[in-house]
Amino acid sequence: MSLSKQQVQHIAMLARLSLDDRDIDEVVEKLSSIVEFVDQLQAAPTDDVSPMAHPMNQVQRLRADAVTEPNERDRVQQNAPSVSDGVYLVPKVIE
Repeated sequence: MSLSKQQVQHIAMLARLSLDDRDIDEVVEKLSSIVEFVDQLQAAPTDDVSPMAHPMNQVQRLRADAVTEPNERDRVQQNAPSVSDGVYLVPKVIE
């Protein structure tokens, strides 16, 4: 499928892009080649292909879920202008 100049100009308008008239032909050619490549990909037989997260059969290594830093909330909140029960109090901005 090849795109026309009018289609590319419409896409540029929707994307709020300004294209110079001298660049339109190059953009039409590049976008048309992208659309043709997508058409080729859609033609590939994928009925028997199951979805996968990674092409290799690997498992992600995870670190142990352990606390590594002490809780310093009270020390950090000493600089706050207003704190109550461990949360910052801010002025109401929505009525």
